Amino acid sequence: METEDSPIMHSPLFITQKGNEVICELCPHNCNIKSGCFGLCGVRGNKGGKGIIPFYGYISALAVDPIEKKPLYHFKPGTQILSIGFYGCNFRCPFCQNWHISQSSGFANRMGSSSSGSFIKPDEIISSSIRKRTPSIAYTYSESLVHIEYTIDCMKLAHKQNIANVLVTNGCINHKAAVEVLEYTDAVNVDLKCFSAATYKECLNGDLQTVLDFIQLVYKKHIHLEITTLIVPGLNDSKDEISSAADFICSIDKDIPWHLTAYRPEYRWNAPPTDPGFLLHTANEAKKKLSFVYTGNIAIK
Repeated sequence: METEDSPIMHSPLFITQKGNEVICELCPHNCNIKSGCFGLCGVRGNKGGKGIIPFYGYISALAVDPIEKKPLYHFKPGTQILSIGFYGCNFRCPFCQNWHISQSSGFANRMGSSSSGSFIKPDEIISSSIRKRTPSIAYTYSESLVHIEYTIDCMKLAHKQNIANVLVTNGCINHKAAVEVLEYTDAVNVDLKCFSAATYKECLNGDLQTVLDFIQLVYKKHIHLEITTLIVPGLNDSKDEISSAADFICSIDKDIPWHLTAYRPEYRWNAPPTDPGFLLHTANEAKKKLSFVYTGNIAIK
């Protein structure tokens, strides 16, 4: 379970049970993890009856991006952002566009011998941001919240240097953990996968209501919020479902930016790519309810 560089870390989000099992209280899965095993995310585990995070600080990528790629269009526009990538996810989206790092089978057991990532201490992340003169850091690429302890450690140090923290997430996290991480968060982009509780549960292995609660919590805490939905043909592209999602966002604040992005065949989903014309029409319909609707992953002529 232990990588060559990354330390074994413990967390109060783990609750020890009888028989050396632990429950991880990070997200609604509340995984009951046996000793020597990992939870659904593949990175939060159990060693001898104690919850551990052996991949604390194990990074899949570190890059400088335009902040608009997060995507964030209304938070520090035109600036560069240092992006930290992770491994693992608490969802199982069959159309995942970053499945190589989020959905790789047996990830947790193979990482010790993997050379695709590297261990980077939180203070080194901040030093990199200062050196590259990025006013913000994004926790992104795969699901950052399954690495919440590392994310918060970086966020605390970033604020001491007046560096903003951007969380890019699926938003499927229990309230207690959400409150803790949002204390140090300046902007959030939430990936609202669809607007069907059944699809979240049966197809994505997630929970819609938890995501909606998270979105509302971000807004109530006056943290900058933008929302992204990947429009996947045959999954979440019905007129009624997209309209319901727009209604939900509007019920919070019609000025919340909504990014509608085009899907391409990836991982285990083979539907044809999102039609650009359909995406543009969908965005125009959403603009009747929302002030800021954007399209992504398509060429605009």
